[in-house]
Amino acid sequence: MTTEYVSPLVERFATKEMAALWSAQKKFSTWRRCWLALAEAEQELGLPITGEQIAELRAHLEDIDFEAANRYEKQTRHDVMAHIHALGDIAPKAKPIIHLGATSCYVGDNTDLIVMREGLEMLLRKAVAVLARLKAFALEYKDLPTLGFTHYQPAQVVTVGKRACLWAQDLAMDIADLEGVLANLRCRGVKGTTGTQASFMALFDGDSDKVRLLDQKVAERLGFKSSYGVTGQTYPRKVDTYVLRALAGLGESIHKWATDMRLLQNLKEIEEPFESTQVGSSAMAYKRNPMRCERACALARFLMVSPLHSQFTSAIQWFERTLDDSAIRRLSLPEAFLAADGALNLYLNVMEAPAVYPKVIERHLWAELPFMATENIIMAGVKRGGDRQELHEVIRTHSHAAAAQVKEHGLDNDLLDRLAADPAIGMSRAEIDAELDLRQFVGRAPMQVVEFIAAEIDPILARNAGYDSAHSDVRV
Repeated sequence: MTTEYVSPLVERFATKEMAALWSAQKKFSTWRRCWLALAEAEQELGLPITGEQIAELRAHLEDIDFEAANRYEKQTRHDVMAHIHALGDIAPKAKPIIHLGATSCYVGDNTDLIVMREGLEMLLRKAVAVLARLKAFALEYKDLPTLGFTHYQPAQVVTVGKRACLWAQDLAMDIADLEGVLANLRCRGVKGTTGTQASFMALFDGDSDKVRLLDQKVAERLGFKSSYGVTGQTYPRKVDTYVLRALAGLGESIHKWATDMRLLQNLKEIEEPFESTQVGSSAMAYKRNPMRCERACALARFLMVSPLHSQFTSAIQWFERTLDDSAIRRLSLPEAFLAADGALNLYLNVMEAPAVYPKVIERHLWAELPFMATENIIMAGVKRGGDRQELHEVIRTHSHAAAAQVKEHGLDNDLLDRLAADPAIGMSRAEIDAELDLRQFVGRAPMQVVEFIAAEIDPILARNAGYDSAHSDVRV
């Protein structure tokens, strides 16, 4: 046990992979890669930087002396300068050219963009893996009729697979957003203290073409096609909002799915996995709580508000930059990614092995089906020579009486028996039952599942081939 606070997002919810991405080791080793990329590009364009200096920087990308950096930061009150000195101690030949012409945001902002890019790729892989599970689930249960709900009141019949396609469609939209953000994400590049590149113009004796090439070469070395065309001291803070909105969209979809699952578990129709030694309640031994989906909802709510932080930050960046963006971004960016990772991980875990109970689903369906079948019975009666309006009134009267039996006395729905016993209907119970083929009530739902998957899900899985094999890692 530690004596210091540890974020639950790291300790309980996010995967180790995502937590490592936002670690100090990843951050400061990426700073060093940014310094290396800058030095290589500057050397290539003619600045007096030696191969020995470049080699020394490359040899010390990972071996960060955090104690030395902390000592320097206490002296300088500046984290970038602290790490420049710490690196200079172990790379003395390269020390004179570390951070040459750059401002602090060169390493800070470019690193944030690199880390967000890798985080988005992680989330995309996991979202695609969830989508693959939803596809399999939808196809398996495309023909299984279930009671549909609107307003959480019994409505017409759907199928379990058709309902899963609603979840899949939400997630497909989120995947498109993630892909779009990744495709459009750029680095800050080398822009100088207020974005004018004045320091680099001085280094290259006013050669504008070389400064432009420097910016492009650094972008490419950092894995980007290009950098943002103009910046202040920082990359546009609206980029953070652009990223976090995609994550918040995941939160919306996850919350909707997890809420549906919690309601279905209450109905005992579908349950999340429940391990043999799992305890649902310290007092009520029989409990099987939907703890994974409840946790997913909690993380999703946290995630859905995350763009607010970046929106406020972007809106108050006076002119070229103010430093009140720093502390909030140290919180909002990593925690949003950690929350998204944890929530997606739970989604994947539940959909790897959900328990479906067809007998319970059928029982609930038949409890309501007599009411839904009345239109079919009216049509059958008309075909036998009955008057549509008279049949409607007879059925309406019996429907209210049957509903009273269910609601006021707790009895079974006896509507079909009442109708069979009424001469005005003119149909036996066997004849009425013949009108209740469930396939007549689900419409095109099974076909919709197949068509939707072929048209919209399979193309996503195809262009993200290999991502659908991920597995969950729920630790608590």
